[in-house]
Amino acid sequence: MSAGLSFFKTPTKRAILGSGTVLRSVLGLVVVTLVAGTVATVAQTYRFSKVEIDGNQRVGDAAILQTAGIARGQTVSAGQVNDALQKLQNSGLFESVTVEPLGNTLVIKVVELPTINRVSFEGNRRIKDDVLAPLVQSQERRVYSPSQAQRDASVLAEAYASQGRLAARVIPRIISRSDNRVDLVFEIFEGDVSEIERLSFVGNRVFSDRALRRVLETKQAGFLRAFITRDTFAEDRIEFDKQVLRDFYLSRGYVDFRTNSVNAELLPNKDGFFLVFNVQEGQQFNFGEITVTSELDDVDADEFLAATRSQTGKTYAPTRVENDIARMERLAAEKLIDFLRIEPRITRNDAELTLDVEYVLSRGPRVFVERIDIEGNTTTLDRVIRQQFKSAEGDPFNPREIRESAERVRALDYFENVDVNAREGSSPDQVVVDVDVEEAPTGSFTIGGSFSSNDGFGLALQFAESNFMGRGQKLSISVSTAEESQNASITFVEPKLLGRDLEFGLTASLMTTESSFFTYNSEDLIFQPGIAFPVSGNGRFGLRYRYEEVEMTADGDKPGAVLRNEISRGKLSSSSIGYTYTYDTRRSGLNTDAGMLFELSQDFGGLGGDNEYLKSTAKWIGQRKLHNRDITLRATLEAGALNWSNGTSRTDDRFVLNPEIIRGFEPGGIGPRDRSLNAAGNAADDPLGGNLYYAVRFDAEFPLGLPEEYGIRGGAFYDIGNLWDLSDVDLSGGNIVGENGSARHVIGVSILWDTPIGPLRFNFSEALKKETYDREQSFDFTITTRF
Repeated sequence: MSAGLSFFKTPTKRAILGSGTVLRSVLGLVVVTLVAGTVATVAQTYRFSKVEIDGNQRVGDAAILQTAGIARGQTVSAGQVNDALQKLQNSGLFESVTVEPLGNTLVIKVVELPTINRVSFEGNRRIKDDVLAPLVQSQERRVYSPSQAQRDASVLAEAYASQGRLAARVIPRIISRSDNRVDLVFEIFEGDVSEIERLSFVGNRVFSDRALRRVLETKQAGFLRAFITRDTFAEDRIEFDKQVLRDFYLSRGYVDFRTNSVNAELLPNKDGFFLVFNVQEGQQFNFGEITVTSELDDVDADEFLAATRSQTGKTYAPTRVENDIARMERLAAEKLIDFLRIEPRITRNDAELTLDVEYVLSRGPRVFVERIDIEGNTTTLDRVIRQQFKSAEGDPFNPREIRESAERVRALDYFENVDVNAREGSSPDQVVVDVDVEEAPTGSFTIGGSFSSNDGFGLALQFAESNFMGRGQKLSISVSTAEESQNASITFVEPKLLGRDLEFGLTASLMTTESSFFTYNSEDLIFQPGIAFPVSGNGRFGLRYRYEEVEMTADGDKPGAVLRNEISRGKLSSSSIGYTYTYDTRRSGLNTDAGMLFELSQDFGGLGGDNEYLKSTAKWIGQRKLHNRDITLRATLEAGALNWSNGTSRTDDRFVLNPEIIRGFEPGGIGPRDRSLNAAGNAADDPLGGNLYYAVRFDAEFPLGLPEEYGIRGGAFYDIGNLWDLSDVDLSGGNIVGENGSARHVIGVSILWDTPIGPLRFNFSEALKKETYDREQSFDFTITTRF
């Protein structure tokens, strides 16, 4: 027992030296063996006068010898022979390799890997072959590599994972063919989409889960999951959602908002996720004191303060500060003040929950734009991109203006990617602006279908090119047809005429109408060129010339006396010049929750043609979003007046109201009517239109309690309108009712459904006040789609 224990003790010097004859013999034997083996290895060499290669069909002998690195007559060691074996095995050309020295002959035997005869995919329905094929590196007529096939399978699985199909499996298999060829088949099991089964938030107190879900790009799966693709889990989209969520809170004054974490829990069967955003809202801050301080003697701070629009007590938003800086920079440009630097200094007051903003005006470094280099545009001309830059070579460098120019280039939608960077030029006070773009397809051919309760089913064909010949011009040719209306048109737009912010447009169309609501048909030819240009930040002014030919024809014996008189005048032409002024703050205004549109349009007829007139229309729309943008309130007021100067007008010239202006009535359902006898001896009921009209519409849109991803919202509306006046109209033989008009009142509800095939709107209405001769339409719906 004691001897066994002493074996594991640390041996003393005497124990080692006196270990006995046996130990010395063993050690000696080991040393002799190692030395002998080393000597033998070093000493063993080969000199091959002959090399025999067997088994190769596709790869030549010379190529194999070159890969092996052994030449005839060369003296090589055993290590070099082994290296030759490794080189051949690692070449990726052979399934197996043996290298065997036989005297002065080196025998190399190889089994070649097969050649890929065909690459195919089986089991894929969601992603087509033409999308999967570019992802794989294994190609036809190349050597088949099992490791590469496995890597290709992984890439294909990742492609399915990016679409939310995390359970997808891809298995590479080979089918042997003659002449050492194989068919490579990727067997794909696509699996189900890993959807967002539940999307929730933790830490939100001010905004509900429903309001926040509406902000995110990712959506929660619902009963329309077969059509909605944004309810699939995509990791890249989560990062985008975090930024969108932060922007949402910052724009509402929650400057301390942050997303603590996003937890995505995968269900055991990998077909769904529970996605939870853990957020911290913080407190809402308002603007405190707003001041401007100038460090320059020649710059008046009060003048620049007057240019700001942020107000004390209003909710703080970084975009308001950015807009103030942009206004002051424009003012500096107008006053020819170069190199003005505007620095916002924010002072936080936690006690009052306010942020004081001090804009400091100082002189920035004197840096100029040396040149603008544009690369990557193979189709688009350089000038189309340069036109989006207000800065030119030699101008003072303004980083904000360069960023805004980059956004304008992206807004063209001509490019997949736009990178704009500034770097030092030939000297420290010079800057080179590099613009790198990647072209995107800009042409489209569209086949569309539509259905309207007014015009019936229709088919539309359209060719459109938004960057015609790389010049930034727009060209559109369209043909559309419905059961009662056909239209063919061509439109051309040059957005930068003569290199300036001057838009030139030209439209030519031919429209034929056969409506069941009217007792006449019409053929209308229109030719209209025009120009438009900005007159303010939100204002735009357009001038146009319009030539129009209209021919009215009778729908059998249906027309009454007034329409028969108008139809007998044959084809008439009109030549007019007109303008439209538009002021729109709904998208570009500072208040993203409110906005308005004002539009005034007039046409002066009599520049030739058969008709002389003044036709005027005006429209005002104001809208506001309430209750965390859940509810939209909108008010619309529009009116029109026609003053005829020569002869008499026809129905086709006057205003005829349709359901887009006053809901609850058929097209031409309100206004003056002719009830005289027609050619068949029956009482006609012809809408004649009117020279004057007005319409007031109040709309509200609100959620119905359904998940936002369903795209179903509710609406309510109240419309008031009138159409009257037939002065300067040939009423001989007519039996006119409603010439003086009266206000109609309509109330109704709507269901708005943003379906995958297009927006669908159902309107249910009831006329509270009407005339006995009006034609009501208590229900209508419209859907438009492109496929």
